[in-house]
Amino acid sequence: MEVEVKLRLPDSKSHQLLSTILSPFHLKTYLQENIFFDGPNTELSTNLAALRLRFYDLDSQCVLSLKSKPTITNGISRIQEEEEPLDPTIGRACVAEPWKLLLMADSHSSSSSRIMKRVREEYGVDEKKGLVCLGGFRNVRAIYEWNGLKLELDETLYKFGTCYEIECETSEPERAKILVEELLKNNGIQYSYSKSNKFAIFLSGKLPE
Repeated sequence: MEVEVKLRLPDSKSHQLLSTILSPFHLKTYLQENIFFDGPNTELSTNLAALRLRFYDLDSQCVLSLKSKPTITNGISRIQEEEEPLDPTIGRACVAEPWKLLLMADSHSSSSSRIMKRVREEYGVDEKKGLVCLGGFRNVRAIYEWNGLKLELDETLYKFGTCYEIECETSEPERAKILVEELLKNNGIQYSYSKSNKFAIFLSGKLPE
């Protein structure tokens, strides 16, 4: 179970101000490309699941993930997540031909994937049905180590606009939320509790109000 604090920033000005404030605590910045897949009859998304390939820094690495059963309340997100590393070359081939992902559901495959086995068995998406590439979005993620917390400052670029958000994965979400909210308030940065995850925003085709 992945548990995160998710606070939305209203605009690029707020994002830049927070980035400047946190700059002494900066660890690294990733350029991420997120590509999503579903069955031809939305077998995954209608069951609140998301199958994703994430590429980092121009294909330096690739991660296959399956997220399911998301909830988000008062800025605290909980979601079941499973991840597996994947060769970026194979990942790109799967973007071009999504059916290749399903070949990894075979336990005898050289690139056998527990995630793809779950997609086949739990969601009924098999080689006969195939997979559909939904497209995706890019994200610039700056990571900071601050007050014992790992903060992720995101600039998410959808085709229909840009969102700004600060996230913190933690086993103590209430405590982390208090600390992050104090950081924002003490520096005059407006924020609101995120009400949807990035995939839900992507599917909606519009920025949250």
